[in-house]
Amino acid sequence: MPKRALSEHRPYLLASLAAAVSYYFVQDDPIGGIWLMAWKGAGVGFLALYAAHRGKGADAALIALVLAFGALGDIFIQISLVAGGALFGLGHLVAVWLYLRNRRERTTGSQKLAGLALFVLTPAIAALIAYPQDDWQIAAIYAVLLGAMAATAWTSRFPRYRVGTGAVLFVVSDWIIFAREAGSIPDAVGSWLIWPMYYVGQFLIATGVVQTLRHPKRRADI
Repeated sequence: MPKRALSEHRPYLLASLAAAVSYYFVQDDPIGGIWLMAWKGAGVGFLALYAAHRGKGADAALIALVLAFGALGDIFIQISLVAGGALFGLGHLVAVWLYLRNRRERTTGSQKLAGLALFVLTPAIAALIAYPQDDWQIAAIYAVLLGAMAATAWTSRFPRYRVGTGAVLFVVSDWIIFAREAGSIPDAVGSWLIWPMYYVGQFLIATGVVQTLRHPKRRADI
C-alpha cells in the first residue's frame, strides 16, 4: 500500500486496521453480542468509507458498495451463515460487474488459464469440502459467485498482486469456513486463519482498486 495513501487518509485506513487487528484478539469473547458484531463489521466498513472518499467516479462507488456488502456480511454472518453469505454473494455480483467494466486490454494465455481455474475450481473445491452436509448445495452455489469474483478480479486491469491476490485470499478464507462447518478442521484453527486471510484480502482489494482508479496510467501488474 503506498505510504502516501496511509498518511493522507489515516482516519479511514488506520481505523480499519485498528478495528480488524483488535477484533482478532476479542473475536471469541462469549459475551460479545451486538457490540462484537459491530466491531467485526468496522474493519471492512472503514475500508468502504476509504473507497468512497478516496476513489473517483462510478467504479469507486462500485468498490465502496462491494466493501459495504462485505461489512454487512461480517455482521450478519454472526447471526446466520446463510444471511451473511447472501450479503457476500450480492457483493460478489457487484464486484464481477466492476471487474468486467475494467477488463485488461490484453490478457495472456496464462492469465486466462488462471482465471478459468479460479472460476471452475472455487465452487468445485467448496462442494467437495461441504459435502455431505445438508446444505452443501448452497455452499456450492455461493462459491460460483465467489469464483466468478476471483476470476474476473485476476483478469481485470487492477494489479494482480494486490487485487488478484486479495481475491484469492478471500476464496481460501471461505474454503476454511466450509471446512470448519463440515468439521474437517477444529474451530480454533478456523478462528486463527479465517479472519486474517479474509481481512488482508479485502484490504488488498480496496487499496489496489482505489489506487488504480486514482492513477489509471500505472501498470496493472504492480
